[in-house]
Amino acid sequence: MTTPVCTSSSAAAPAYPSFTSYVRARRPVLLRAARSLTANPCDAEDLLQTALAKTYAAWERIENQRALDGYVRRALLNTRTSQWRKRRVDEFACDELPEPDPLPDDDPAERQALHDAMWRAVMKLPTRQRAMVVLRYYEDLSEAQTAEVLGVSVGTVKSAVSRALGKLREDPELGLAR
Repeated sequence: MTTPVCTSSSAAAPAYPSFTSYVRARRPVLLRAARSLTANPCDAEDLLQTALAKTYAAWERIENQRALDGYVRRALLNTRTSQWRKRRVDEFACDELPEPDPLPDDDPAERQALHDAMWRAVMKLPTRQRAMVVLRYYEDLSEAQTAEVLGVSVGTVKSAVSRALGKLREDPELGLAR
């Protein structure tokens, strides 16, 4: 089976008198093509804009008006490929973790004063709440482990610790340390 080829330019695609008229007529179709190359609609618009700028620079050299869509699509694809190749990689895998910058040494007296204030505030809590806070945050037990040690449910631990932390946040002696 042969496909008929039209050699007459009069039966071909419409001739565009200017670049502006071509963009106005074909922008929706070209934007759909750009969106098929990117996941983000904003990136697709940027991609189309870049491809159209390249097409504008070569507008006088394009002799076959029927090839305009193909030319722009090829510019879209080449531009997207170039962007993909030039993408920045912000993270690099390495064998060693970088050491964090050492924190400035604070005054040991201030640290001790904060520690003492915290213990005084914890000691003001009811016995059950105090036990849960100590097990959770000083002994570093999970909620389930704390519940098991105290013989209560995990929900009881969660609610009691939440109320205890609320009381600690309201403690006026700890408010000065913030």
